[in-house]
Amino acid sequence: MKKHIKILKKKLRTFDPKIKEECGIFGISNAKDASALTALGLHALQHRGQEGCGIVTFDGKQYFSEKRFGLVGDNFNKEKVLNNLKGDYAIGHNRYSTTGENTLRNIQPFFADTNAGGIGVAHNGNLTNSISLRKKLVEDGAIFYTTSDTETIVQLIAKSKRVKTIDKVVDAIFQIQGGYALVMLTQTSLIGVRDPFGIRPLVIGKLKNSYVLASETCALDIIGAKFIREVDNGEIVLIENDKLQSIKPFPQKKVRPCVFEYIYFARPDSILDNKTAYEHRKNLGLELAKESDVDADIIVPVPDSGNAAALGFAQYLGKNFELGLIRNHYVGRTFIEPSQKIRSLGVKLKLNANKSTIKNKKIILIDDSLVRGTTSHKIVKMLYDAGAKEVHVKIACPEIKYPDFYGVDTPTKKELLAANKTNDEICNYIGAKSLKFLSLNGMYRAIGFDKRNENYPQLTDHYFTGDYPVKPIDELGDNKVTQLSLLSSASNN
Repeated sequence: MKKHIKILKKKLRTFDPKIKEECGIFGISNAKDASALTALGLHALQHRGQEGCGIVTFDGKQYFSEKRFGLVGDNFNKEKVLNNLKGDYAIGHNRYSTTGENTLRNIQPFFADTNAGGIGVAHNGNLTNSISLRKKLVEDGAIFYTTSDTETIVQLIAKSKRVKTIDKVVDAIFQIQGGYALVMLTQTSLIGVRDPFGIRPLVIGKLKNSYVLASETCALDIIGAKFIREVDNGEIVLIENDKLQSIKPFPQKKVRPCVFEYIYFARPDSILDNKTAYEHRKNLGLELAKESDVDADIIVPVPDSGNAAALGFAQYLGKNFELGLIRNHYVGRTFIEPSQKIRSLGVKLKLNANKSTIKNKKIILIDDSLVRGTTSHKIVKMLYDAGAKEVHVKIACPEIKYPDFYGVDTPTKKELLAANKTNDEICNYIGAKSLKFLSLNGMYRAIGFDKRNENYPQLTDHYFTGDYPVKPIDELGDNKVTQLSLLSSASNN
């Protein structure tokens, strides 16, 4: 138990300054090359998780599973591996861990045998009552093999007294709370589930006679599938052969998708509310420009997350958009972790100043968000060291003041810079000439919602407002280490 707690505390201490992506999930029915198509879908969703990947298939008689550490392209790129994954039905998962340490046993999809047959489950999101449920299940005799909250869902399905698998699934999801999207594989069906508020994304596509479920539409594009629609909030879709049935067991709630899908998580070419994420991000930059009162020579993005917003900002003001920072795309986390000497190089391993572009220039630096400020501080210093005359920082979202409990890896409130410092204090900390965050209303206008009009759907915007659609009942104050330690303890008692 002490070993797991130590790992989890270390994970928190080494938190990357950027908010980390979600996991990616994918499922396909009734397709001859189900495993290969799933591998392609996961490849398109690689940005949502890079720690591990897995695929489970079913061939009408038995299930097959492959789980590996690392990237999809490094693990599911050989015909031999894909040939081991037999069957016309498949689900897959890209992992970025938000609960539980990064071990092979925590890589999804998970699988269990029930009295109605086997079931595989892949999960994107986080349960806010997983500890409470887990303790109750352990007291009732359940044995847990992982430290992932996804196994809680599997255990609830297996424990259900209902006869049909779909009824077991309904039974289980009535007991869980949080933000989640699920794809499940049974002996006769592919099942998709989205939480009652639609916090986590899930879309439906069609490829000939095959239905496809995925976290984003970019996973449909890569296999040539047509985007049909999003899974509704609180909806279960049951896919058997070439037929899709919609089940809505929950009382209807207003949809509140996660705002960071628009700002950062979704791949730029994925569709959100009939627009690409790229278009939404350009609009965020446009609204930021409308609120700007600083003149400058050039507009520089922090690549790649700030590119679209900076372009929208520059186009609105008629300013030159310049790549003042060049990103090295081939630096992975495994490279920068081995020694303190390497880590001390910090942001220079990933970014370098384009000196001829920025020398003697007044610069407006655009990024999508500011979390702890450590990276922003290093980037501003880098620009000044390269000869910039002035550096004005503009952030294309409001101040992040509250942590997340729905599957996004954020620091505690004590570690969030905007939760503890004023705008001027943050500006001084990062060393900029000035600092401006996009207003909350400006963010809503950019995405196409009106915060002031309650007839419009609202977003899950708790990062900025503290308005949590689902209360984190397992959280003990502001101590995420306590929560994760309890989770680890529950899994090892």
